[in-house]
Amino acid sequence: MSQLIDGKTIARQIRKSIKEDVLALNMKHGLTPGLCVILVGDNPASQVYVRNKERACKEVGIHSSVIHMSERVTEKELLETIERLNQDDTIHGILVQLPLPDHINEDSVINAISAAKDVDGFHPINCGMLMTGQAQLEPCTPKGIIRLIEETGEDIAGKQAVVIGRSNIVGKPVALMLLQKHATVTIAHSRTKNLDKIAQSADILVVAIGKPGFIDSSFVKKGAVVIDVGTTRVNGSLKGDVIFEEVREKAGYITPVPGGVGPMTITMLMENTLIAAKRSL
Repeated sequence: MSQLIDGKTIARQIRKSIKEDVLALNMKHGLTPGLCVILVGDNPASQVYVRNKERACKEVGIHSSVIHMSERVTEKELLETIERLNQDDTIHGILVQLPLPDHINEDSVINAISAAKDVDGFHPINCGMLMTGQAQLEPCTPKGIIRLIEETGEDIAGKQAVVIGRSNIVGKPVALMLLQKHATVTIAHSRTKNLDKIAQSADILVVAIGKPGFIDSSFVKKGAVVIDVGTTRVNGSLKGDVIFEEVREKAGYITPVPGGVGPMTITMLMENTLIAAKRSL
């Protein structure tokens, strides 16, 4: 039976430290970190995510604001709003909640956010700095994944790591971050041949393929660290990419869904906002 990697508990501990740093920053420099989230349209899942971010900001003492725009907003109007926030000294982090309506180009929106305020870590400058190992603002979910792996006490250096998923949001950046921690990394995806055999080689298996229940115990090496990034809603419940009850009998460590990667993603957003505020000084 594997040990549970409790993202909620780990996130709570990190948020306590962030709260102390936010208070110290305010006491020393009179500066309160500010995060602005732009929500376009009325996507129910996006609304939940935004509310969770607001709660997290309140918990750690970060100033939070939300700009809710109509789904019919033009790309020009959205870009003008972002530019206004780029110039606002009280806002240190800007996040545009994805996905956006089809008539708005996501790349144009991400590129419009100041790299210094890009707390999602998606701007090409921050992506390039991640590639060279110089990133200050790392993507939140991959950053949280690394912290969860480190919390197991297992040394990442020298381990065989397999990342299933190649998205710009999770797969590619977490592979780079594992490389920087001196793991030997394989990136696989839904079209990879003999995927189960490749996954079986992993001491660290990160699954971000977006297919609920895709990974069973036949994919998992005994004693491996398994990080399940999947969050697909099935019949009203969140399901991971990993068949949890089956895989936990074989893995050494495993994250649950929900309660694993999710709480860490929002916590890393808080940490990135704090970092951006400190850098503004």
